[in-house]
Amino acid sequence: MGCGPSSRSFPLRPIIAVFAATALAGWAVPAAAGEVFTGAYVHAVDTPFTLYTGEGGADFELGYRFDPVEGLGAIGKPSPYFVGSVNTAGDTSFAGAGLSWKLGKGPVYVRPGIGLVVHDGPSLRIDPATGRHTELGSRVLFEPEIAVGTHVSERLSIEASWVHVSHARLFNSQQNPGIDMMGMRLNWRL
Repeated sequence: MGCGPSSRSFPLRPIIAVFAATALAGWAVPAAAGEVFTGAYVHAVDTPFTLYTGEGGADFELGYRFDPVEGLGAIGKPSPYFVGSVNTAGDTSFAGAGLSWKLGKGPVYVRPGIGLVVHDGPSLRIDPATGRHTELGSRVLFEPEIAVGTHVSERLSIEASWVHVSHARLFNSQQNPGIDMMGMRLNWRL
């Protein structure tokens, strides 16, 4: 990394607070079994949706997804979720919440989702080779994701997953390199 001021200029405590608040908010959803998910991802995959940030490593994700909410039938009965992601190289980690939809009735399905996360990446980072800013531009980011999965058993499913974080230049900043993570995730139905 070595790109400007300390990459840990933002303490992890606010991320933990968001994760805990999201978990508590989830209890307001009507009682349902839901599922726990965990995944391993390659961090900062180069795609057309991102710019170089100088980040790397792997991410480990842990989350909880509630059953679909019947009261949200007008938007397809999404499942609320909360998620935390930790980067092994000390780069950007995040936590947040969102909604996901499971599309498909057979053994193979697609799961798009959208959430908001708070991250602990640096508030200022400049690439020494180009002089270009590589920080994410906002502490709060959108977290669109898509997965393709299959059921291994009645309770276990596995997904190939792509997670993107950026602020889409909506949160008061022109700086928006974004970060893409791609990997696999396991879901365990409770």
